[in-house]
Amino acid sequence: MNKVMLIGNVGQEPEVRYVDQGVAVARVRLATTERGYTLQNGTQVPEHTDWHNVILWRRLAEVVEKYVHKGDKLYIEGRIRYTTYDDKQGQKRYATEIWADNMEMLSPKANTPAGQSEMASEPAPASQVAPEETPAGEALPF
Repeated sequence: MNKVMLIGNVGQEPEVRYVDQGVAVARVRLATTERGYTLQNGTQVPEHTDWHNVILWRRLAEVVEKYVHKGDKLYIEGRIRYTTYDDKQGQKRYATEIWADNMEMLSPKANTPAGQSEMASEPAPASQVAPEETPAGEALPF
C-alpha cells in the first residue's frame, strides 16, 4: 500500500499550469513540523521541519488555484512518487513528490465559520493519468 497523509502549511504561492486539453496541474510546497521537546535527562530535541512537493491534478488543482495561498494549513492524502530527471548541466537528479488524491483546507477563511473546513477530493477514476506519465507524456511542467 502506498498512502501518505500530511498536515502542514503552504510555504509559497502554489504554481498552477494547464497541460493538454486544459488539464490543470498544481504544485504546492508543504511544510510539516515536529515540535521540539525535552527528554527526561534534560536533553533538548529541536523542532524539525520537512518540506514536501505536492502535485494535484484536475479539479483539485483548480481548487488550489482559487483558494490556496501561502501560509494556509492543508490536510493532504495521496501517494508518494519518486522521479528522476537531468538538470541543465546533465546531472541526474532525484525528486520525491506526493501525488494528492484528497485535500482538505484547514485554515479558517473570512467567509467560512470558525472551525469548519472546506473539503475537496477527487476519486481515482479509471481514466486518471498513470503515475509514471503525465498527459503530455513528458515531465511535469514545473
